[in-house]
Amino acid sequence: MVKSVVGEETQLKSAEDRLSRSSITAEVGILVGKLSSHLERGFVYDLIPTPPTDGGSPACSLKSESGGREDRKRGTKGGKASAEAISSLLIDGEWVAEHARQVSRMLLGGMSVIGIYVWSSEASFKATSASLLAQAIRVVAQATPSLESETNERLLIHISYSPKRWACRSCAVASVDLRPCDFKMSKLLALLQTYRCMYGFDIRIPVFQDLVSTSNTFKNVLCNGISRHAKELLSARALLDGKLVTENQQVTSAGTHNVELLLPFKSDAQQESSDDISGLVVFRGAICAYAYLSPKEPTSQAISDLKNDIINSLKSRLDILLDEVEDTLDMASNDLGKACGEIVTGKPIHQLLLHELRKPLVLTFPRRVLIPWLSDVFICDYLLPSETFEDLKDRCRELLSMETPVESSALLDLETEAASPITTSSFWDLVNGNPLSSIEKTKNRSHSITQKSSKQSKNFNFNFQVALFVLLVAFLIGGSITFFNPAKLVH
Repeated sequence: MVKSVVGEETQLKSAEDRLSRSSITAEVGILVGKLSSHLERGFVYDLIPTPPTDGGSPACSLKSESGGREDRKRGTKGGKASAEAISSLLIDGEWVAEHARQVSRMLLGGMSVIGIYVWSSEASFKATSASLLAQAIRVVAQATPSLESETNERLLIHISYSPKRWACRSCAVASVDLRPCDFKMSKLLALLQTYRCMYGFDIRIPVFQDLVSTSNTFKNVLCNGISRHAKELLSARALLDGKLVTENQQVTSAGTHNVELLLPFKSDAQQESSDDISGLVVFRGAICAYAYLSPKEPTSQAISDLKNDIINSLKSRLDILLDEVEDTLDMASNDLGKACGEIVTGKPIHQLLLHELRKPLVLTFPRRVLIPWLSDVFICDYLLPSETFEDLKDRCRELLSMETPVESSALLDLETEAASPITTSSFWDLVNGNPLSSIEKTKNRSHSITQKSSKQSKNFNFNFQVALFVLLVAFLIGGSITFFNPAKLVH
């Protein structure tokens, strides 16, 4: 349970100044920070306003704008406000949730969307029902689920301009009860510790013959494979700067700490016969994972945040790939249809049955690019093969309201040499008894290794034949000497 909340003073004061200078009577946005169950505290790093809807309407407004702006100008000096002048808040919860979902993809380990904030007068806030506020918090929480099951709370910060004050409340996701909690501002970002891990993975997901229904769709196979790998990853041990991490270990040194994850052996791995498998999905690549930790948290929390960052990154890339082609119904017109070498009409990629593939299919997942954000803290975004850094900058301006342009030279594109491809083998190739040949053809590295091995095998066979020939010649010469010199043999 969150008992107290600390906000980053620089960012929160900056947000308050921006709102005070504007003529906005109501605004809603999301809170980026962290809820620590270990410390029973919440940390708010920034307030990000939700942009207008596609139709241009604000995500938060007053039911009746009449008198609203005038009431803000008067403040508490306007005498008694009539009941007609008090307007409750209207919040487009679904739009705020969609904003939160997209922003959560851009956050690294140790940071997440932890709630919402509202800018309004005290009277308008009190006139708004608690159930409406709780519903907005609930849909945001559902759009940004946490991998840590014990974190079932979200925060609501109200910034009042009449009178000027800050108030913070916590709310259980399944409840409408808004509980007040202590709130203060301090310096947070400058104290965060940074942890980094370059995580390589090679996930092989079999497609079974007895599951030819919707469970064999592209989306379901990948989601199930990522979920299984997540369970293995959570049990991995970690090396921190070359030393094994222990329970409740504290790190006080500054700088970026390098982490290496050690996956357990799959001693109980399920062995399946080739007769049961009708396809194989190979999902490989490398993820540049980051996590940020407050000084009072144990190092084990940073390792947990790194693991969550890896899992969230895999899921985010799959979601982005599916979102990109979700509206594509004629696959013959896109790269996927060409890669399949066939026409699969009327099905977007996430509904594609892997049994319908006739040729190997290779898809490249979006790669992660790190973006300077606040202080020395990074966020990230994902680039599809067809996108450029300009697309990334546009999303930062739209989703994060980043007023200062991001310089391309400041971006960290660490995954350029380690893209994450998905490879599926041909179903018919598997039926013909060669389950791996189609995959091997799509792996240049494995193909070169195979060629090298083949050359070595040929050299070995040739050397063996020469040695055998020399041995036979030696026997013949020895026999001839013995046959033509019997006297020496008797002597």
